[in-house]
Amino acid sequence: MSDSVIKGARARAREEVTAAIKDEARRQLAADGAAKLSLRAVARELGMVSSALYRYFPSRDDLLTALIIDAYDSLGAAAEAAHARVAGQEPVRRWTAVCEEVRVWALAHPHEYALIYGSPVPGYSAPESTVRAAARVGLLLIDIVRDAHRGRGIAVQPLPGALRAEGERLAADVAPDLPPAAATAMVAAWAQLFGLVGFEVFGQFNRIVEEREAFFSHAVTQLAQGVGILSQG
Repeated sequence: MSDSVIKGARARAREEVTAAIKDEARRQLAADGAAKLSLRAVARELGMVSSALYRYFPSRDDLLTALIIDAYDSLGAAAEAAHARVAGQEPVRRWTAVCEEVRVWALAHPHEYALIYGSPVPGYSAPESTVRAAARVGLLLIDIVRDAHRGRGIAVQPLPGALRAEGERLAADVAPDLPPAAATAMVAAWAQLFGLVGFEVFGQFNRIVEEREAFFSHAVTQLAQGVGILSQG
């Protein structure tokens, strides 16, 4: 058997074990929450000795980071697929399609949503390696606003004087080709989007909002207006 075949088989075996470890870790997240995630408990459930599992994930934080990146990437891929389905339509429709898919994904993956947008895990600090995956939805929404700005334009409220310097800094950081007022509105809309989703996922809308899908669609359309996207209607 050639070295390449042996290496390929080892790589596949490693991928399978890595996937099994992450699947068990997600099961434990759903049962006990991220704060109680334990490499020893994962190894025990998989019938592995702890020392073997450490060859895949040297620490609990390494495993958490892998799960966080997977969750962000899953959410980002879902949002990008939803956007692709409405490609060519007006910006407000593309905006709402992305936002609605964020909600759909979160309701289908509440424990993964809690991992990335819920309470911080005690003792854990997300490394730089999570940033690219975490930015996927935000960058997609910025691209929609950018396209609207280049097309029919955007109508965003001017910034008050006290916020002008901050708006210029935000624009330089997240979207240098957009007006500072638009960049500031984008950050606010991003926070409000995930706040709306989080309220539903974590039960804060119970006994308050009944028609939640319609409520959400209306709310994210208002967010589109807040960032200045003009409707053809």
